[in-house]
Amino acid sequence: MNLQTVKKYMPSWLKKVLIRPYRILRALRYRFDPNQYALRTGNEADVFSELEEVNSLPEIFHYWSNRYLRPQLEDFGFSHPDEFFKYYACKAQQQKKHQNPLRILSIGAGNCDTEIKLAKNLLGDGIQSLTIVCMDINQAMFKRGLESAEKEGVANHLTFLQADFNSWESDDFYDLIIAHQSLHHVVELEHLFAEIKKSLPAEGFFITSDIIGRNGHQRWPEAVKVLKKIWQQMPPRYRYNHQLNKEQKKYVNHDCSSDSFEGIRAQDILPLLIKNFHFETFIPFANLILIFIDRGLGPNFDVNNPEDLAFIDRIHQLDEELMLAGTIQPTQLMAAMQLKPNENIRLRHPKLTPEFCLRQ
Repeated sequence: MNLQTVKKYMPSWLKKVLIRPYRILRALRYRFDPNQYALRTGNEADVFSELEEVNSLPEIFHYWSNRYLRPQLEDFGFSHPDEFFKYYACKAQQQKKHQNPLRILSIGAGNCDTEIKLAKNLLGDGIQSLTIVCMDINQAMFKRGLESAEKEGVANHLTFLQADFNSWESDDFYDLIIAHQSLHHVVELEHLFAEIKKSLPAEGFFITSDIIGRNGHQRWPEAVKVLKKIWQQMPPRYRYNHQLNKEQKKYVNHDCSSDSFEGIRAQDILPLLIKNFHFETFIPFANLILIFIDRGLGPNFDVNNPEDLAFIDRIHQLDEELMLAGTIQPTQLMAAMQLKPNENIRLRHPKLTPEFCLRQ
């Protein structure tokens, strides 16, 4: 009998007593059961070994990001995650206190698309002396990364470190450490953050673009309540899920971490970042809107259809209002951190501080 069936026939008072401990135990079992960990690792390796284009997204996502996210990022000096990485690589180059090549570590590099673009951008800006260490557990993705790096002429600036970020132990210093959409796959966040702290000089930067919502890419109950109302009112053609190949007549709060590491400890990322680092830049964004512009429902929306665009505009506006009110919390984050305190954190909105974005 699964959890949903149990919940259906369980009194509400008993749910409060039993369901949360059940979820905690289920989430923790991979940490103590080698078989569970090996199974999940194998599942992810199989998926990503065959995935040549990791970052492909529907056109409606780009409509939303260009109209709403990009202008806000431009206030910080960049307009895209790739430019965000370049911005802080240049800043790390300016602030490093040694004459050795700029050293960058990328955690969970995968196919190394981001790292290859970063190397090309930095070389184009005149930073010729640099090394980007690409760390990942997946050898098949590294093979594609090396082929791409050679094709783009930057292979001499990339090195490949095959390691599991859950158990990796650092033996070097890095001027910049990048985690691009990788932290939400990490089981041992405490260990990883301790190794990052050990690897950073005082003037170095740790930057991330990642997911900070509920575990398994779920939504918390307050967001689910809003989504269910939207679901009842929107046309059936918006409900077809292209990843599941079926219409979802009701909103399903699916837990993607049930058999893999997708969002396995996503909700712990922000609290642990606050505990371990000091923010220089903090850009949280998006909750409800991502349900409609991601790979599942996103293909339902035509960027040439005014009705579809108006729907996305309304969801975005509602999303912003509820986040600023503290009713729901952002699920995405771009942030730059250091080991030393910073009195002037650059914020996307004065109200959206790290502490305000924590779900209490």
